Amino acid sequence: MPAPKTTGRRSLLVTSATLLSLTVTAPAALAAQAPSPSPTATPPAGMSTLGGARLGQPGTQVNLAPGVPVLPKELTARSWIVSDAESGEVLAAHNAHWQLPPASTLKMLFADTVLPRFPKGTLHKVAPSDLKGMGAGSSVVGIKEGGTYSVHDLWLGVFLRSGNDAVHVLSAMNGGVAQTVQDMQDHAEELQALDTHVVSPDGYDAPGQVSSAYDLTLFARSGLQKRDFRDYCSTVSATFGSTEIRNTNRLLSGDSDVPVYPGIAGVKNGNTTHAGATFTGVAERGGKVLLVTVMNPEKHEHNEVYKETAKLLDWGFQAAGKVEPVGELVPPRSAATAQPDPSASAGRDAAQAAGKAAGRGSGTGGPGVKAAASATTPSGTGGAGIALAVAGGLLALLGGGAFLVNRRWPLPDLMRRRARP
Repeated sequence: MPAPKTTGRRSLLVTSATLLSLTVTAPAALAAQAPSPSPTATPPAGMSTLGGARLGQPGTQVNLAPGVPVLPKELTARSWIVSDAESGEVLAAHNAHWQLPPASTLKMLFADTVLPRFPKGTLHKVAPSDLKGMGAGSSVVGIKEGGTYSVHDLWLGVFLRSGNDAVHVLSAMNGGVAQTVQDMQDHAEELQALDTHVVSPDGYDAPGQVSSAYDLTLFARSGLQKRDFRDYCSTVSATFGSTEIRNTNRLLSGDSDVPVYPGIAGVKNGNTTHAGATFTGVAERGGKVLLVTVMNPEKHEHNEVYKETAKLLDWGFQAAGKVEPVGELVPPRSAATAQPDPSASAGRDAAQAAGKAAGRGSGTGGPGVKAAASATTPSGTGGAGIALAVAGGLLALLGGGAFLVNRRWPLPDLMRRRARP
């Protein structure tokens, strides 16, 4: 299987920002409803308060004040959250901890859990058993029984085409679906993503499988601290075998009614019968990096989830530095209790590689110190240039990995494609 050609990235080093941390209580009361794998009309009256009491209250939570822009009109999503990716401050939220079906946005947790475990050049011949158990109508990238694929190919299939077949092959390499589900659940608990219950690694609708806008944002924030994760989720198109595949994230690749969002750098979309449309996106503007998660817009227009995400990103960039946050994204359990080790100077990816050399790593660890510099190295295949940013600095190491909290991330800045005719 030839190496895929990737397009549409150049690197930048994101500058950090500091926001106020005060909160004011202004709850909106709605009828109680127990969480369910099938969406209900109203959120529970009481939800998790992880990250702040306001985040456990139903309805929209935001601190409007003079100079703070009003929230966009016509937001119909059952749940959403706007947060600063670096500081972790939640700028505004709506039913942030409502447990809902996640669809393929759960693949962010799958990738954050499994991606560090296999070098991208590893080859795997697909056995018939590798593709067993996929749900009817699953999105696929077109993996064939008996075919040999690199891990790099498989991850492109996961991120660009949301391929459940690629997820199942990688799960087979990881010890099987059951083992992978357990690994994902363990990692979710390490990230303090306590609204999440994993049943299927690909996010396909399954009884009891739920997550929340808050948890999906935690998964994205953790994953984005891995260079390979950033590279895959920001890839616009690639050649998979003899076929060109294009990222189904419409804020990244564009569509007839959705332009490419300025500063977009990933992350993952999803859509199933029970979950509706779900999406988590990360974007950079003016030195600010924002994460927005939107779950199940009730307005069923084409690409509505991306339209509402774009509105919330626009609001977040206007409000950042002006609005008092209503909560925070909590760090992983290990990072919350660890003390920085000033003698550690290896990069996160190098730390993960060292951990894997000693055994299968968990991909989690302690907090990091902000990088002091960055460098870009151009590379490419078939004329499509890719620049990868490498941030230098001191990292704290725990176990076999390092978790970077409140530091500068070298997010890719996407090369703008030509407008469609």
